Amino acid sequence: MARLSATLNQPADPAIRNLLGPIPATQYTNPYAHLFLFFFLGSLGTVSRVNSFPPPSRQAIERTVEEMTVAAEASANTCYRGCCSSAAIPLHLPASSFALLSPIAKGGESTVYDARLSDGTRVAAKKPVLSTSDDLDHFHRQLHLLCKLDHPGLAKLVAANARPPNYLFFFEMYEARSLAEKLHAEEWSPSVDQAIAIAYDLAKALQYLHNLGIVHRDIKPANILLDKNLHPHLADFGLATYKKDLKHVSVDNWRSSGKPTGGFHKKNMVGTLIYMAPEILRNDIHTEKSDVYNFAVSINELLTGVVPYTDLRAEAQAHTVLEMSYTEQQLTAAVVSNGLRPALAHPESGSPPSLLSLIERSWDPNPLNRPSFDDIVQELYSLMKHRDISSLPFTSSNQFQDDNDLKYIQEDFSWLTRGEELAKKVSTEKSNMKAWSSSLHDAVQYKPTLSWGSFATCGRREKMEDTHFMLPHLCNEKDVHAFGIFDGHRGAAAAEFASRALPTFLRNSDYISSPADSLLDAFTKTDKTFRDELELHRNSRKVAQKDWHPGCTAVTALIVGNKLFVANAGDCRAIVNRTGSPFPMSKDHVASCPEERARVMKEGVVVKWQVDTWRVGPAALQVTRSIGDDDLKPAVTAKPEIFETYISADDEFLVMASDGLWDVISNEEVVSIIKDTVKEPSMCAKRLATEAAARGSKDNITVIVVFLRPVSTAERIY
Repeated sequence: MARLSATLNQPADPAIRNLLGPIPATQYTNPYAHLFLFFFLGSLGTVSRVNSFPPPSRQAIERTVEEMTVAAEASANTCYRGCCSSAAIPLHLPASSFALLSPIAKGGESTVYDARLSDGTRVAAKKPVLSTSDDLDHFHRQLHLLCKLDHPGLAKLVAANARPPNYLFFFEMYEARSLAEKLHAEEWSPSVDQAIAIAYDLAKALQYLHNLGIVHRDIKPANILLDKNLHPHLADFGLATYKKDLKHVSVDNWRSSGKPTGGFHKKNMVGTLIYMAPEILRNDIHTEKSDVYNFAVSINELLTGVVPYTDLRAEAQAHTVLEMSYTEQQLTAAVVSNGLRPALAHPESGSPPSLLSLIERSWDPNPLNRPSFDDIVQELYSLMKHRDISSLPFTSSNQFQDDNDLKYIQEDFSWLTRGEELAKKVSTEKSNMKAWSSSLHDAVQYKPTLSWGSFATCGRREKMEDTHFMLPHLCNEKDVHAFGIFDGHRGAAAAEFASRALPTFLRNSDYISSPADSLLDAFTKTDKTFRDELELHRNSRKVAQKDWHPGCTAVTALIVGNKLFVANAGDCRAIVNRTGSPFPMSKDHVASCPEERARVMKEGVVVKWQVDTWRVGPAALQVTRSIGDDDLKPAVTAKPEIFETYISADDEFLVMASDGLWDVISNEEVVSIIKDTVKEPSMCAKRLATEAAARGSKDNITVIVVFLRPVSTAERIY
């Protein structure tokens, strides 16, 4: 660039040089300006020499160069395609200008990170999963919309990286996180005046969107972020669109893309079931009045503090109660046909009758009878004026008692990291992998050739509670490989902890010659260590949510030479394709199994038939073995069942998956689908998960596929 600047200061053509005189090197600091000026002056000199045109005036050249500079700077602040631009928001942040720190939240379509910009500003970086061209189109549509929004009640986009390979949104960081976390994790109970002010601010933001012709389509407490003064900011515009672009979707013209999503398939119903308006559940067109319905359910949740259609604050437990009370189809029918709504806040709580009336009118079954946000804002403003509520800088009524507690709540506690740290602390640093290999060496007649891959998605769930690990060549032993899947319930804590702790315990097992005993030891140690840490976490850290008992099911495969060991606790599953048919390597541990049910009841825990299946204890678990679930120990044991088999040339692949797959796809169908898929493990895993989502799986889905013999990735079918 220095050489180019020198060239620009001394144009080659004498006529141009005489006309312009010396050009200060600092006059055009934009590199694009230097390039344009270089080629522009060169072309002028050439044209004037060939055609004997009189050279243009210095003022004309400078004006043209200035226009080119402005155009170049504008093009530098566009997305890669050129369809999105902003005068105020940088759209191309180089990697050196930001740092992604720890994950804050993870869903099926994106992961949100705590991040820092180069100037030290703390931001929330949202990294979308872009696996198809449709995903990329969706990213640009969302960015185009976000660049046009400017309202204090909306989550503020401060920057983006809209160029490959790392597409990112950078939003302002809101200290209090989401309204859902505030209500259900911290068990915050706002005053009535606080609730009214939050409802008013949120209504103004939605009024702004609707006046622009934009429908949000996913209003819920999880998408309402709170700043340090507890003012709301509506976030997550992944489903937002212009009203004019909405098309009527019916059962007749809908075709599933089979794409796993967080919620319902975006081409059919969008949003989250317990907040969906009746017309959406009927597959009618989504209008701005559907947003009004979502708003009403959310504000009622703010007043009551409980998850809709339950009487519980804790989200994880509430979802279990929902599953016990309704199937998805039953809840849909009740909302659409029977007029079922969440329990309205009681007037005894101090909620003004006018506010309760507004909520009831806003969730009226007929969209035409619901008020607009212009009307809602006016009514809430009158209510605030009547109660003499200003735009108060709120503080939470549940303030923590000391700085240490506040610091702990603000820091991101990672169960993943804690699992690995504690397992290393409990274990002595050693490895028995070589001893395992040696002890089985004489039996080795066949050596499998492994390739492996995985795929995980939220499916229809709002949060990802599955975790998994793949550890080929464990401890650098070429013949020892470990794979595991953990399916969390009542939160993701147990699954996150176990996915790091269990393989660490396995590496450092006390059992020198027995991989099966090492697996059993790793499961039981992981369970005990997690429950001990959970107790410390609940008590010494003064966590608001005391009655919290997360757990996870687990399946782990250990391949040592030509021998396969599978340990399973719960309803994850593993099968081997042996001579073209599924060979089970695990058994589901569920309350519907008579032997498991009898074992649990013998331990003194009640097992009852609820809704459509047998369930264990007050938590209503379907599974009878798990890691965690300390309120149901020892009945719900962490002791796994272990299956062993020798691998031979008859065995083609191993499939492990959480129950989100097995709920809708049989063992035989899994084998058939892989036979009809390109023989690449990750592609096979993704195909299975995608198919499960398309068939209506209601759970998180995680799949690991391990080929046990060489395959050709070009092979399509047998």
